[in-house]
Amino acid sequence: MPAQYEDLIIGSGEGGKFLAWHLARTGREVAVVERRYIGGSCPNTNCLPSKNEIWSAEIAHLARGAGAYGVQTGAVSVDMRHVLERKRAMVRGLIDMHLQNFDKSGAALIMGTARFIAPKTVAVALNDGGTTEIEAERIFLNLGTRPAVPATPGLREAQPLTNIEALELDLVPQHLVVLGGGYVGLELAQAHRRFGSQVTVLERGPQIAGREDPDIATELAHLLAADGIDIRTNTETLSVGGRSGERVEIVLQGAAGEESIVGSHILVAAGRTPNTAGMGLDIAGVALTEHGTIDVNDRLETTAPDVWAIGECAGSPAFTHVSADDYRVIKENLAGGTRTTQGRLIPYCMFTDPPLARVGISESEAWKAGMEIRVATLPMSAVLRTRTTGRVEGFMKAIVGRDDRILGFAMIGADAGEVLAAVQVAMLAGLPYTALRDAIIAHPTMAEGLNNLFSAVPA
Repeated sequence: MPAQYEDLIIGSGEGGKFLAWHLARTGREVAVVERRYIGGSCPNTNCLPSKNEIWSAEIAHLARGAGAYGVQTGAVSVDMRHVLERKRAMVRGLIDMHLQNFDKSGAALIMGTARFIAPKTVAVALNDGGTTEIEAERIFLNLGTRPAVPATPGLREAQPLTNIEALELDLVPQHLVVLGGGYVGLELAQAHRRFGSQVTVLERGPQIAGREDPDIATELAHLLAADGIDIRTNTETLSVGGRSGERVEIVLQGAAGEESIVGSHILVAAGRTPNTAGMGLDIAGVALTEHGTIDVNDRLETTAPDVWAIGECAGSPAFTHVSADDYRVIKENLAGGTRTTQGRLIPYCMFTDPPLARVGISESEAWKAGMEIRVATLPMSAVLRTRTTGRVEGFMKAIVGRDDRILGFAMIGADAGEVLAAVQVAMLAGLPYTALRDAIIAHPTMAEGLNNLFSAVPA
């Protein structure tokens, strides 16, 4: 007979683990089936490991530029084995923390791969060998996504790096070629350039950071180029030859026609694919969208009764903090609440140096929607804090509506993510832009620039 649980959560990622711990602490019998990464991709292969190595790269960059601040360091070199071990030590600590939380909550953690064999029953191929079956009253799908590898001729055969393998490198690539000018590609491109690699970024679209306004993308491209990164937009990768880690040759079509470039490693950063195939979701009565994500309503309920989906596999924006909010949506609805995913104000940050942070609507999106808006910008050099640090790159940008409410905010500059939070809180409170314009903000801080930014909003 299958093992009986009240709640089964497939996947231990952000929203799933929080839900498991919460339900178990309320006294319910809860099982979590995790295929590989305890705690999901964020603490193991994505958010935190990448930021760990990006920080090492920033330290190298600061050390090389220390002379500008009157500090003499001598020659700077990077020990990638040490960088890697520092990252691995952090991951081990995070996994231990997750195991402790599972133990304290009482939720059972089962390591294996689950597949539906009946609407409320899964068979689990255990990582240690053998199989088991689990039947549950309620099921929550927290399946996550994986890096997508385009069907470019020769690309798969070249065994390219994804973000997972790139964060396991114990050497500095001689020449890293990055396919994709989005968040992952640009963060890792800059990090490896600062470790010492020659880096080329190939982007199909007309600009990097395709979701951003052109002025923001242009500024970001300028800053990355200043680091020595070769960025090529409007570039189609036609074929790939060789093997990543040895020698790769990429044939591409660009503005100058067809050409080829040779690198030592190739990194694919071309989006992600939901982990929904091969799960037997049709047996469970769970429908998918045309994009392969799980079809859910705004309460994250699937087409099958008593089955929910959480995070990226449900089509939620691909951020850990969104998955955490998905947990809150489900938690409140299980308790009889009415919380939904509609109207969420979702911030995000790209951890380049300087970082890019944005919340709300962009200028391009507002004009496209026919909205009446006012736009204000402020160069970071106008923020006095930057004069003390020398970090004058970038700018702030605000979008304000007819009713004086803040509709959107973007910033490229030091501490952008922290400044973003102040604007997001004002937006959540429905404050007019004048509240930040007239606020007394501590001097000299980066957030103080919000006074001048919102003073520049046109009448």
